Amino acid sequence: MDHSCTSKAQIAYILRELHYQISPKFERCTGISQSRLELLQHLYDAEEISQTTLQKVVHIDNAAVTRHLKQLEASGMVNRRKNPQDNRVTLVSLTKQGRSKILSYRKEKDQFVTNLLQGFTEKELPVLVDMLQRMQQNAEQIEG
Repeated sequence: MDHSCTSKAQIAYILRELHYQISPKFERCTGISQSRLELLQHLYDAEEISQTTLQKVVHIDNAAVTRHLKQLEASGMVNRRKNPQDNRVTLVSLTKQGRSKILSYRKEKDQFVTNLLQGFTEKELPVLVDMLQRMQQNAEQIEG
């Protein structure tokens, strides 16, 4: 990166690079993508949930959620079934294997985050969270 860049441009560049670095490393370290882990975490907290509701909660497009769930179902992690009251609705739940596996995924995720935040002090972490949350709020306000 050119040293003549403004601090604001440098922040945008660093965030983009972090995204590109973190996603594949997260998956290699944990054995699962962040999107799938988020799906599984919501399923862990819910006894059973409609696929449409799950899709809205995790902010992933419908086709991607369907693809993830089909693959998770094929690996024995989730069950999908039609709602007996409304055949148009697909209900999703974790299997016993899925419930067990998510616990190990959480441990791997915690270790990954610990490694990512190595060198940050306990005082710096809340400040970083606050700044990132403000950036996230600002991003939500941007039309486009």
